Amino acid sequence: MSIKSVTFCLSNEVGLPLQIKIDSLEGSKPLLRASQRLIQPSLSQKLSDVVPFSDMFVSVQVFDKERCRNLTIPVYTPYVPFKNARKWDVWLTLPITLEQLTLHSMLKIVLWEFDGDQEVEFFSVETPLFDEKSCTLKRSTESIRFQYDDPDSCKIENSELQDLVNKYKQGEVKPVKWLDSATFPQLEKLNKKRKLPQGSFILNIEYPLFELPVVYSEKQSDKAQKSIPTFHNFDLNNDVQISRQEPQAKISLGSAADSTIKFYDPDQFNADPIEEKFRRLERATTNSNFERELKPDAKKRDILNHIISYPPGSDLTAHEKGLVWKYRYYLMNNKKALTKLLQSTNLTEETERREVLELVDSWAEIDIEDAIELLRSAYKNLSLRSYAVNRLKKASDNELELYLLQLVQAVCFESASPLSDKSASEFTIVDVTQSGAAVLPSPKFDQLNGTNSVNSIESTTMGQSSVLISPLAEFLIRRAIINSRLGNFFYWYLKSESEGNQYLVHILDSFVSRLPSNKRTKLENQILFMSMLESFCKEIKNLRDTTPKKLELLLHLISTRLRPFLRATPVELPLDPDFTLTDVASEGCKIFKSSLSPVKILFETQSNQQYSLMFKVGDDLRQDQLVVQIITLMNELLKNENVDLKLTPYKILATGSKEGAIQFIPNDTMANILSKHHGILPFFRTHYPSADHELGVQDWVIDNFVKSCAGYCVITYILGVGDRHLDNLLITPDGHFFHADFGYILGQDPKPFPPLMKLPPQIIESFGGADSQNYNKFRSYCFVAYSILRRNANLILNLFELMKPSDIPDIKIDPDGAMLKVKEKFCLDMSEEEAIIHFQNLINASVNALLPLVIDRLHNLTQYWRT
Repeated sequence: MSIKSVTFCLSNEVGLPLQIKIDSLEGSKPLLRASQRLIQPSLSQKLSDVVPFSDMFVSVQVFDKERCRNLTIPVYTPYVPFKNARKWDVWLTLPITLEQLTLHSMLKIVLWEFDGDQEVEFFSVETPLFDEKSCTLKRSTESIRFQYDDPDSCKIENSELQDLVNKYKQGEVKPVKWLDSATFPQLEKLNKKRKLPQGSFILNIEYPLFELPVVYSEKQSDKAQKSIPTFHNFDLNNDVQISRQEPQAKISLGSAADSTIKFYDPDQFNADPIEEKFRRLERATTNSNFERELKPDAKKRDILNHIISYPPGSDLTAHEKGLVWKYRYYLMNNKKALTKLLQSTNLTEETERREVLELVDSWAEIDIEDAIELLRSAYKNLSLRSYAVNRLKKASDNELELYLLQLVQAVCFESASPLSDKSASEFTIVDVTQSGAAVLPSPKFDQLNGTNSVNSIESTTMGQSSVLISPLAEFLIRRAIINSRLGNFFYWYLKSESEGNQYLVHILDSFVSRLPSNKRTKLENQILFMSMLESFCKEIKNLRDTTPKKLELLLHLISTRLRPFLRATPVELPLDPDFTLTDVASEGCKIFKSSLSPVKILFETQSNQQYSLMFKVGDDLRQDQLVVQIITLMNELLKNENVDLKLTPYKILATGSKEGAIQFIPNDTMANILSKHHGILPFFRTHYPSADHELGVQDWVIDNFVKSCAGYCVITYILGVGDRHLDNLLITPDGHFFHADFGYILGQDPKPFPPLMKLPPQIIESFGGADSQNYNKFRSYCFVAYSILRRNANLILNLFELMKPSDIPDIKIDPDGAMLKVKEKFCLDMSEEEAIIHFQNLINASVNALLPLVIDRLHNLTQYWRT
């Protein structure tokens, strides 16, 4: 096949429906003078004669120009209100497939407006669907120019600039990232500045941008229908077709140097059988005794160290896999190399699997972060997962609590996807009866407690009411039974994921049935307490009345139901089991103004402290719960390095898929602070003034503020937290700064061009300015925190990897992309010095950014008009 060959598909083999995007209408016509409207009031009924951007709608249908007959009925745009321009920006799907189109198929586009009580035609345009020269289906954008009072003035007007943009979208112009980011904003400005003479209009439409050209070909009646298009190739130099059919059209690609045409390879995602056979032969014929003594030279040792340093989730090339496999015995003392060896092993091959599992038993003990990596969905072998569980047994209860949310997600994965192994002997068998769940006795039951055992199994014949529980789930159940705090979170994490999942329900039943009676009673009290709060929220939400009336109902429910219950039965708070609730302080209760009507309740605790929480129904809190858990983990990682940045990871607990509780910490939003006090420093001075300090605030308060600002700047950047405005930036009177509302993470944001880091200028001003000592401290804390978290990037990435199968909204839309976004923020390909310079540039860009200030002002105006 010639190097200069092009791939395309024929229209008669594509069964996709035709779609057309109606984008916008530019231009205006002369409006009626005031005297004309007074003399002839009936003329004012046609809005296009009165206002410059009158309401219009568009109909689109396909007709055959040669046979003079319609091929479809009209399809209409929905109603779109216009303000400063006529822009629909909607895709219309026509009731015809590409294989049904003829070479002479035309689009008939009619613009409609209202004249009194009836719709009348404003203008009608026609445009062919196939390019006349190449017979290919049109792709990308098209501009149709017409004069509203001249039916014959319609013509396609694509400038050279628009043609270049179309070629760029079609892949015929190579993208240059730094140049594109500067060019396209300028093109948008040029389009906005374009002015048309009175009476001239341009209708902008767009065709689907298929990756391959669709060339017209007549449909043959005797040809069998094909569900998959055939991709045809022909030579561009001499027009000699490579397939047996004659080419229908010649496609021009421009110069060979600038061409970026893509070629279809049906085997591109399949393993190369030659390479696979070579790999099998090589590994089957090697002498293992020789390889045990094999050691790499200095160059290969550097390459191996580089491979081992790859972050989790990195794909290894065939050469890298071969190198790791070749020196597997040499790497046995390197605990970080085990996961790379497993990536280099084909676990479906009996000989390779047996050898690797024997190596695992003798390998240097891996870290917990690597054990967590072995619980990913990519590793379905039960022996490996049991090995990871045995390593997790050495983790303290505090460590397990930090990772518990992800470990529960790993259990959810095990229930959603069958694990591969020769037998189910590594599962624990639980008998599920009406009275609860009980572990069936087995002589091999104690193997789970052994640290050297890979196989933690029970081998009892399953009855009709038995269920298998994986080694990970069994390990978590046992640790949760021993430690009440772990048991609290284990139950509620599973509870929020168990709706419609019978396997998780069985795990919950097994856990509850094995609890000692006193702990089971405490859990039952928690369940009753949370169901009571849930019913309160639903009753208040269903009350269609004012907020004071809803608060009156809440106080009535508290006094008649909640308070008597707590006084008789103190309850450990599921949100934070260190606190035991004994009563309610009615004066601290509140109903928030929201469609969900969340409630805030102030509780009295056994330790004579008050605890305030917000409970809401109708909102999925699992994404917020994940973010706060990661913030808590990062806070612990920083403290392990003796860096305390005064973070405030408030508690969040999702008790179901649509309900949950949030700890309420006394605070004020930056928006309110700036509105009331006209600055952050005046706010601090009202609570902790100091005449000795140059800023007028006590030193420790400013220290809290500087450290917490640095910590949250780094963490929200890494997590890609979006929708940052002054209403979800919170400050406590003692200087603790923190973020709330994590509805958008991992780069998702409802606002255009969101900043990578939210650093309002008012914060820099409260430090004493960009030249102050506090600002230098802030930057230093940022650099230290970023460096520490980069060193722990593997752990954080492994935790996010376990969350990929979850229902977290901003992960579910693109699980692989979510991982890449987190990995990108760590800049693991940079040295530590380069990473610090990169972060310094981020801070400078955030301080000098003007767009976030404009967006904040628009947000404040929106909130003002809402209230």
